[in-house]
Amino acid sequence: MPLYQQIKDQVGAAILAGELPEGEALPSVRALARDLRISIITTTRAYAELAAEGFIATVPGKGAYVLPLDSELVREQLLRQVEEGLQAAIDAARRAGLQRDDLVLILDGLIAAEVTA
Repeated sequence: MPLYQQIKDQVGAAILAGELPEGEALPSVRALARDLRISIITTTRAYAELAAEGFIATVPGKGAYVLPLDSELVREQLLRQVEEGLQAAIDAARRAGLQRDDLVLILDGLIAAEVTA
């Protein structure tokens, strides 16, 4: 996975998890590049993609800041995470020779365990 994608994913996940609250200033592109020992171009691309997806805003001369979470954006990102997790489970089940009914039973068991926890 490209470095800019890793940065984008980690910052996006931190925002969604509330670890980076609304209004929080992010490190400057130069500071992040220096700290991670990577190209400024890489950090610039990560920040540009985060801005395009509505996670952050960049203010010329002032830096990048976390935007308020749009509930539709949060839902879309979480839905994407669920789909990725389910696809990984389906891939593993296929390798294990499990069928659809087996997966449904496993999922139902996991959901039932969550309810009682």
